[in-house]
Amino acid sequence: MSKTLLPVVTTRRTPWNKGRLVGQKRPLQPKQVWAIRARLELANKLRDLALFNLAIDSKLRGCDLVRLRVNDLAVGNSVRDRVSVVQRKTAKPVQFEVTENTREVVSQWVSSQYMHGQRYLFPSRMHALPHLSTRQYARLVREWVSAIGLDPSSYGTHSLRRTKAALIYRKTGNLRAVQLLLGHSKVDSTVRYLGVELEDALSIAERIDL
Repeated sequence: MSKTLLPVVTTRRTPWNKGRLVGQKRPLQPKQVWAIRARLELANKLRDLALFNLAIDSKLRGCDLVRLRVNDLAVGNSVRDRVSVVQRKTAKPVQFEVTENTREVVSQWVSSQYMHGQRYLFPSRMHALPHLSTRQYARLVREWVSAIGLDPSSYGTHSLRRTKAALIYRKTGNLRAVQLLLGHSKVDSTVRYLGVELEDALSIAERIDL
């Protein structure tokens, strides 16, 4: 019996990044940080405000931020001014500061009726999940930046992680300090993460007038 050879059919898959802007997301500028804070305060979104402030202060990856527990920050009725957590990606501890404004907001959030008996600082509103997911966090970030007129495709959760780190580098030029704050094992990682070489090159170019 002869066999008929059929042509090979290859399935064409749409690239996952088609139509998307990929690459590093921009850090927020100080005026943009305050604009988002003001909107969240006016809307009385206490959880979102606590999440946003901690994202800026902690410089944590989204996966570590959403898994923060109440007892990581709160001791009785007070909130620690310095916190240490173990990063999921590196399994190494990293410390971060909690500014006064953030401590006040977190204290109000922990004391609210929504947090009664909760273990996680940002519990999920979906019963199947113990805490906010990284996808839910990313959606909130898109809402925040869109609310102040920014293009959500240019910003993401890493924008919040990079915001304070980028500002510290611009003001001090101390890469080692930024490396420790971000929990990077190598300075090279910090250089790539902040885009330091490109940023420095552009700054030099801007000062040259022909």
